[in-house]
Amino acid sequence: MSFKTPDLCDAFEGELGKTVRVVAPMFKCYGARATFSGRIVTLKLFEDNALVRTTFGEDGQGKVLVIDGGGSMRCALVGDLLAVLAQKNGWEGVIVYGCIRDSVEINSIDIGVRALDTHPQRSIKRGTGERDLTVTFGGVSFNPGDFLYADEDGILVSSQALT
Repeated sequence: MSFKTPDLCDAFEGELGKTVRVVAPMFKCYGARATFSGRIVTLKLFEDNALVRTTFGEDGQGKVLVIDGGGSMRCALVGDLLAVLAQKNGWEGVIVYGCIRDSVEINSIDIGVRALDTHPQRSIKRGTGERDLTVTFGGVSFNPGDFLYADEDGILVSSQALT
């Protein structure tokens, strides 16, 4: 699927702020896939990535994982091993409201990754957190099952498919 977020904004201008939402430009781009899209699966957790591993272990064809990590800058929620697992199981990409690590390695993996920044420390692994609930950051609510479109120019979330 080929798209450009600016073109989608233009085509759906009347829906901006309603069914089509633009995420605040706060994320850095990682991963070998600059452009990605898919249906949203959500996680809400804090400095614990055990649910990330469990989720990436599932079939991710046509899906993007959105992780609300509370914006923590104290540890990483995704590293190279989890990115490889996600790619192996067909995930299109991941949005991390928090940090990643192993960025050089992640940049060579065929998956789209957006994160606030990098941090060398790994997270704890207690299995705490929630899945498949609406999470909000970057001025946007991410609902499970909604559609996410990401490229070098930004991230869009829509309640309906745009392409």
